[in-house]
Amino acid sequence: MSENHTLTVENINLVHQEALHQLASVTSIAELDKIRPDLTGKKSPLITMLKMLGTLNPDERKALGGHLNKVREEIATALDKREHMLQQQALEQKLQQEKQDVSLPPRPDMVGKIHPITQVIDEVRHIFSKMGFQLAEGPDIEREYYNFTALNFPDDHPARQMHDTFYLPTSQDNPELGAVLLRTHTSPVQIHAMRQSQPPLRILAPGRTYRCDSDATHSPMFHQVEGLVVDRNIHMGHLKACVIDFCQTFFGISNLKVRFRPSYFPFTEPSAEMDIGCLRGDGKLKIGEGNDWLEILGCGMVHPNVLKMGGIDPDQYHGFAFGIGIERLAMLKYGIPDLRAFYESDARWLQHYGFSPFEKPSSMMGI
Repeated sequence: MSENHTLTVENINLVHQEALHQLASVTSIAELDKIRPDLTGKKSPLITMLKMLGTLNPDERKALGGHLNKVREEIATALDKREHMLQQQALEQKLQQEKQDVSLPPRPDMVGKIHPITQVIDEVRHIFSKMGFQLAEGPDIEREYYNFTALNFPDDHPARQMHDTFYLPTSQDNPELGAVLLRTHTSPVQIHAMRQSQPPLRILAPGRTYRCDSDATHSPMFHQVEGLVVDRNIHMGHLKACVIDFCQTFFGISNLKVRFRPSYFPFTEPSAEMDIGCLRGDGKLKIGEGNDWLEILGCGMVHPNVLKMGGIDPDQYHGFAFGIGIERLAMLKYGIPDLRAFYESDARWLQHYGFSPFEKPSSMMGI
């Protein structure tokens, strides 16, 4: 700052210019606080000039005093602006140095998968719907009459025993219907369907079933699909054509080898189990090749006693029925080794074995 503090307009302007130059060169609040006394303090040139006004005559005092006060106000304003600017710069610098990114990363775009059980049920329904089958449903909680008696199960049949069936507290509202239980198969839907509608009947009944069993190939709760056809002049040839056509379509093998073995089911006579050709080796199973056989489903002609229980005259109508395990179909077609994994709710397993909702297998093309 100039040491010439003589009270003239030139000196006042010089003090003003030097003050503005000093403010422009300041880069921090600390530097600004250091020069503040030199600009506006008691010993600053401005204060010294204000004290000198008393030595002037009134006209000079009036002219120079007004100019001096104006310069003083401009320096004070410039000082405030520079202080505010430096404070903002310091704040922005601090924010840049101390900032933390608290935003969450974007959620990944994940497409849900269709569970193999749902997928296979849809495939089975689609194939049989093209054969004229209609969907039928029944309750999971059944009465012993519909689950066993009406399906021609003898009173001493092993399936009625506690070690095979989940029995619930017996209801006394209708004792002739027997105990309350979780259905062991979807076959009771046959009786309900026959009592609700007259032939011709062609129904498909997928649903959950329950049995006291649990290992790598058995589960206390599993899924079956039941098929029933009742009409005049129905015979075993119709049954064989129906299930063969289903298996060929489901597995996508037009020349699939099949065979029927005699079997026994209380609700069909004659009864049979259907096998399909396969190749076993190196711990793998391939459908449709080799000279080995694999059981795929049970079937037979509806027993006359079952038709009677359903309110249908067995002398006028005949029928056939078949039952297929949904999990078994899924394991064979899609290479799933352990039945228990279906119910473990493992999202990783579902991502691997699940199905895209936007793609359909060949057996469902045309839906």
